[in-house]
Amino acid sequence: MSEVFVGIDLGGTNIKIGLFDSQVKLISKTAVATEADMGPEVVIDKMAQTVEELLTGEGMSARDITAIGIGTPGPAKYSEGIIIKSTNMPKFKNVPICRMLNEKLGAPVVFDNDANVACWGEYAVGAGKGVKNMVFFTLGTGIGGGIINNGELVHGCDENAAELGHIIIYPDGRECNCGQRGCVEAYASADSTARRAQEALEAGSESSLKKVLDQTGTITSKDVYEHLAAGDKLAREITDGTAKALAITCINMLHVTEPKRIVFAGGMIAAGDVLLNRIQDFFDEHIWTLKAEPVEICFATLGEDAGIIGAAALAQHAHQQGKLK
Repeated sequence: MSEVFVGIDLGGTNIKIGLFDSQVKLISKTAVATEADMGPEVVIDKMAQTVEELLTGEGMSARDITAIGIGTPGPAKYSEGIIIKSTNMPKFKNVPICRMLNEKLGAPVVFDNDANVACWGEYAVGAGKGVKNMVFFTLGTGIGGGIINNGELVHGCDENAAELGHIIIYPDGRECNCGQRGCVEAYASADSTARRAQEALEAGSESSLKKVLDQTGTITSKDVYEHLAAGDKLAREITDGTAKALAITCINMLHVTEPKRIVFAGGMIAAGDVLLNRIQDFFDEHIWTLKAEPVEICFATLGEDAGIIGAAALAQHAHQQGKLK
């Protein structure tokens, strides 16, 4: 095999690792517990050992690796391969992860934010394939994002650009976990969608969701979309609020970056067309009338493997561009 790329998705709970060929086709994959509380040395040792085990299972060794890509939550100095700090891995402070993994496996390592990595995966082989300009949103506990401009990720002057969840869409609006008010994340993430529904119930709104709240003590975004499908009025109102917030953000990104495609990923896209169609409806309602916009709004296609696929594809891109150290 001429080229082998390793994709690593490093999270606070699990490390997902995949081996890929020169076409970014999956050869094999696995996942192991991160055990982040053991510290970076232990975690990176486990990462290297797991890569070697995967290679051995395919009749290969570390010498066969062309390049390794890693995605993990920031903030970080990606060009230097250093994790500055991680909320879900508290012992990771100023960790030179690329150098440490390179010393263990002997292969060049590239590193980026997990949302950027998933964005790159969709751009390279997923829903964004074939375009040069793309915006990407992940809809989960929070909202992450990535921007592809003319075939390259946008990083910004301090390498932490594309915090798309913290675009302010409603000044002086709901408080966000980041400390700002009115962020799209405060309205349209899975958590905030559920929170808005729960607040409405606690304020006296009638809904079939009240039974869920009484039985479990909480509401999830999945509950909202399930009750929407059953025709619940409150679930419709909450979904409209989420879709409108996302549509406004899409319009803002269109005017800033002019993407050909806007891609939504994350657990909340399981809601399906009922969410996507409402985003499109609000987008069409609020977009300017000066000219028709050819932007396409769609869902991601890579699913749970987006992190490892994107990391491997990023490593391949760095290899092709001669950027590997």
